[in-house]
Amino acid sequence: MSAGTVMKASLETHIAPIFAPICGKPITRGAFVSEKIEYKVCRNCVMDTTVPNIQFDMQGICHFCNNFKSAQNSQKFKKINRKHQLATMLEKIKVQGRKDKYDCIIGISGGVDSSYLALKVAEWGLRPLVLHVDTGWNSELAVKNIEQVCKSLSFDLVTFVVDWAEMRDLQLAFLRSGVANQDIPQDHVIFAALYKYAKKAKIKNVLDGSNYATESVLPETWGYDAMDSKQLIGIHKQFGTMKLKTFPVLNFLDFNINFKFFGRMRVHNPLNFIDYNKKGAIKLLERDFGWRYYDGKHFESRWTKFFQAYYLPYRFGYDKRKAHLSSLILSKQITRGEAIERLKVPLYNEVDLKPDKIFISKKLQISPEEFDNLISLPLRHFSEFPNYQLQRQLAIRCFSLFTDFFDFWKTKKKAP
Repeated sequence: MSAGTVMKASLETHIAPIFAPICGKPITRGAFVSEKIEYKVCRNCVMDTTVPNIQFDMQGICHFCNNFKSAQNSQKFKKINRKHQLATMLEKIKVQGRKDKYDCIIGISGGVDSSYLALKVAEWGLRPLVLHVDTGWNSELAVKNIEQVCKSLSFDLVTFVVDWAEMRDLQLAFLRSGVANQDIPQDHVIFAALYKYAKKAKIKNVLDGSNYATESVLPETWGYDAMDSKQLIGIHKQFGTMKLKTFPVLNFLDFNINFKFFGRMRVHNPLNFIDYNKKGAIKLLERDFGWRYYDGKHFESRWTKFFQAYYLPYRFGYDKRKAHLSSLILSKQITRGEAIERLKVPLYNEVDLKPDKIFISKKLQISPEEFDNLISLPLRHFSEFPNYQLQRQLAIRCFSLFTDFFDFWKTKKKAP
């Protein structure tokens, strides 16, 4: 059995939570990984055998590092090609939207990536409509950051407020399900609202702050795809208590086919075309916009902070800092030694944990005792619930074949 072999969960027998330490001690065991697997850490980054299905080569380097190296060696990521791709992308966006009030739409959360993207969009001379999706979990700092950035850049900001009763019911349904990715309700509605608002406003180009420099390492086995509407609806149907009347849901056809092909909507990740440095971005945002950092990736959401710093590591043994730090190691923004030292810092400040639990349970309208019971439920694997995984894999494969054929056709056409 290879390192990281997944243990199959069943509907009849669910495994107990890991109850991993959050005090800074090493987390060496992950859920759905065989206990027979000897603990091992990559010699290049800090990914380890808490990741189901992680693979190591003969030199002890994990597949995340090797995949990153292969990507960096590809023509797509060559600096001269990235510069050309960015210029081409910006020109197309400007031409397509030249007669419209807005030539693109961007989502903003108040975090580093989306805030810095807004700054770059202004530098590039684009005319964006900025959308913020309020899921009910915003920190006060996030709201202030958003206002500061948009006001300074003179961008039009629209805020879509999710119905809290429906959001709360969906959030509780996912807690009752026991699956790893408790951020699915929040992540899904953010993207669904963004894409649907773009369609309504007839904006063809969506700019997203996702980037390879800080997110190249994101183990799929630590969660599941937030855009799988079948999973979202299936879990809510089993554990929810009310109908989702206004909650935006992006179905499989819309997300994978209609928006990309028939709607001719394009989602761009422009931060991949520049030398994006997280530390430099933070320094610039703080200096020029009065922006403030949260001390954690995606911690602009109070729920995401609790989910990533407590629920996921404590229950499943998955410490997402390992992925975030490994991404920064690979993009040469920090050293492996620095990452190891950061992992020694407690995941959660004990002074903050108790009041945060009380705040979340009160917001969800359940008692602290019931909240603790939900956190202690047996672990469930996403595959136990309805999902579009096979259809998604088929769609990705078909899209890859189509892209390869199109590239071949273009090359053939240019040939003398």
